[in-house]
Amino acid sequence: MSKTWDIPGGIHPAENKQLSLGGPIRAVPLPPTLILPLSQHIGAPATPVVGIGDKVLKGQMIAAAKGFVSAPVHAPSSGVISAIEERAVPHSSGMQAPCIVIATDGDDSWIEHSGSANYREKPADELIAMIRDAGITGLGGAGFPSAVKLQPRQTITTLIINATECEPYITADDQLIRQRAADILIGIDILAHILGDPERILIGIEDNKPEAQQALTTALAEQPVTAEVVEFPTKYPSGGEKQLIQILTGEEVPSGKLPADLGIVCQNIGTSHAIYRAICHGEPLISRVTTVTGKACDKPGNFDVLIGTPVEHLLTEAEFDDTRCSSLVMGGPMMGFTLPNQTVPIIKSSNCLLATTAEESPAPPPAQACIRCGHCAEVCPANLLPQQLYWHAQSKNYERLEAHHLADCIECGACSYVCPSSIPLVQYYRAAKGEIRLIGEEKRQSDRARIRFEHHQARIEQEEKEKAAKREARKLAAEAAKAKREAEAKTAANSEGTPESTTHNTSAGSAANDTGEFDIIQAALARVAANKASPQDQRKRFERAIETTAARLAKTEQVLEELSKDDSSELNKEQLAHIDQQRATVEQARLRHQEAKNKLAALDAEQPTAQKAPSETPAASSDDKSLDRAATAIARAQKNAAEQALMSPQQKLQKQRDALEKRLSKSQIRLTQAESDGSEQIEAFANAVATLNEKLKAADIELAGFNQNSGPAKVQENHREENS
Repeated sequence: MSKTWDIPGGIHPAENKQLSLGGPIRAVPLPPTLILPLSQHIGAPATPVVGIGDKVLKGQMIAAAKGFVSAPVHAPSSGVISAIEERAVPHSSGMQAPCIVIATDGDDSWIEHSGSANYREKPADELIAMIRDAGITGLGGAGFPSAVKLQPRQTITTLIINATECEPYITADDQLIRQRAADILIGIDILAHILGDPERILIGIEDNKPEAQQALTTALAEQPVTAEVVEFPTKYPSGGEKQLIQILTGEEVPSGKLPADLGIVCQNIGTSHAIYRAICHGEPLISRVTTVTGKACDKPGNFDVLIGTPVEHLLTEAEFDDTRCSSLVMGGPMMGFTLPNQTVPIIKSSNCLLATTAEESPAPPPAQACIRCGHCAEVCPANLLPQQLYWHAQSKNYERLEAHHLADCIECGACSYVCPSSIPLVQYYRAAKGEIRLIGEEKRQSDRARIRFEHHQARIEQEEKEKAAKREARKLAAEAAKAKREAEAKTAANSEGTPESTTHNTSAGSAANDTGEFDIIQAALARVAANKASPQDQRKRFERAIETTAARLAKTEQVLEELSKDDSSELNKEQLAHIDQQRATVEQARLRHQEAKNKLAALDAEQPTAQKAPSETPAASSDDKSLDRAATAIARAQKNAAEQALMSPQQKLQKQRDALEKRLSKSQIRLTQAESDGSEQIEAFANAVATLNEKLKAADIELAGFNQNSGPAKVQENHREENS
C-alpha cells in the first residue's frame, strides 16, 4: 500500500451523497431537440462543418477543432440541423454562445464506426489522433482537451487516475466505477501505453466509496493492468489536481508549473472510460454520466445522458418539482454555478444537476465586514492568503493580486464556506481573474501594435538613410565631374600659350570661359524657341479646341433636352437638382467654347493677313459646323419644351414610357454584345437592363392608372408621394 500525505487546509462539509446512490445508472429517453455549444472545452471554439437543413447521423462530426487546444463536436443522435445560432449555455455569467441545434428523428441511427481491441499494437500518435477526433475532454469539470494533455514534452513516470469525487452530492464517478470498472481499467491501460508505460499508475480514491474501491480491486485482479488503488481520508478539496498529486506522491507542483514538469499526468475516471469507448468501439464523446440530485427531485440518481440534452428534459426523468426548488445549480454546492434557466443543455463537463429546497440550501445572510479571523487562510488548500486577495480584489490592485499568486487559487470555495461574515470571496477572485486576463490581452495587443510601429519607424529611418547616402553619392560624383572638367579646361588653356605669356594666357582663358557660358545661354534660348509652337501650330490647336468644345456643348445640351422632357411638377428634389446641375454643365461648356473662339481671334489679330495659314478657311468652316450643331441642339430643345407645354400629363407619361422602351432596347443590345464578346462590363449592362425594366413596369402601371381612373389627379398625387 502506497504512502499518502495530507494537504494543508481543507474542510468537511456534509456529503449528502446517499440521495443519488439508490440505484444503477439510468438511461434517458431521446429528447426532441439537442443543443450543442461549439465551446464545451478550454481553448478555441469548434468550427461548424454542417449547414442548416443537413441530415446527420449519430456520431457524425458537426464541428471541427480549430487550433491545437480545441476539440470537435459530434452529433449525439441522428436528425436534421435546425439552427446554428446563439443560445443560452451553461455558464456562471448566463451568457449566450454559438450552438448547433439538431431536431432528432427518433431513429438514433449511427454512422459506420469500429474500434480496435489491439490498441497495444498501435503507435501512440495514432491513438492520440483517435482521441482527438473523438472530441474527448476532461470530464472532471475543467474540460481540457485530452489529446493535448497526453502529449507532454517531459518523460512521464507517474500516471494518476482521479477517482476522488470529493464535492458533496456528486456520485457520477462513484456509480460509474461500481458498474463499469473493467472498461475503466482498459482505458487506463490505453493511457499508460500512450505515455510510454509509466513506472507507477495510482488510482486515488477517498475512503467514503468502499463499493467503488472494491469494484476496482476486483477488476484489477482479473485485468493485466499494473495499477494500484490508493485510499486516503475524505477531505474537501482533495480532488483538485495539485492536491491529489500532493496526497499520493508528497510532491507539490510549483506555482506557474504543470504536473508534467514533475513527470506526472493526471486523468479523470470518466475521461478514462470515454477513451476506452473511443479506442475500442470507435465512439466519439456524445454522452456522459450525470448526477441529478437534491430534495427538489423525487427520484434522484445518475443518468447516462446525451450531450446537448436540455436540462429540463433531464430533470423530468428525476421527477423534478419546480415549486419546491429554491436553487438549481450545475455542478456541486461548492464549485457549481446557478443556471439562468432550464433550457440550457448538458455539456461535456456537466457532472451534476443540484436542485435544492430552501430548507436544504438556505439563502446566505448579507455579507458583513471582514473581522480578520483568519479562518479562510486556515482552510485554503493552496496555502494562499484569501483575506489579502479579497482586499486587493476590492481595490482592483491587480499587481498585488499577482504578487499574492491569485492564479494558484482553484476556486474551491472553502474560504467562502468558513467565512463568518458571509463574504462571497470566490466571486471576488473570479472577477479579478477575468479582469487580469482582459488586461493581459490588452497589453499583448498593445505590445504587438508598439512592435509593429517600431518596425515601421525603423524601416522609414533606414529608407531615409539610404536616400541620404544616395544624395551624398550623387553630390560627390557631381563634384568630381566638375573638378575633372575644370582640370581639363585648365590643361587645355595652358597648352595653347607659352610660359613667357602667362598673363596673356590667363586673360585668354577667362575670355574663353565667358564665351563658353554665353554659348550655353544661347543654346538654352534656342531650345526654348524651338519648343515654342509656331503660329500655324497654335492656330490648329485653337481650331481643334473650338471643334471639341462645340461638340461637348451640343452633347450636354442634348442631355439637358432629354431631362427637360418631364413635367417639373412631377419630378422629385433629386431629379430637379440633377437638371440644375446639367444646366450648369451646359453653361460651362458654352463658356469654354467661347474662350476657344476668343483665343483664335486674338491669334488672327496678332498675325498679318498674308501670314495666315491656308487652313484658315477649313477651320472657319469647322467652327461654323460646330456652331450650327449647337444652334440646332438649342432649337431642338426649345421645340421640345414648347411641345411638352402643350401635352397633357397622360401624353407626357406615354412619351416617357416610349423613351424608356427605346433605352431598354438599346441596353439589351449592348448586353447581348457584351456577353458575346466576353466583356468585363456584363454585370454593369445587366444591372442597367434590370433598372430600366423596373422603371418601364412602373411607367406601365402609372399609365394604366390613367386609363382606369376618371381623374388623373389622384395618380399624380401618389406619384409625387412615392418620389418624395
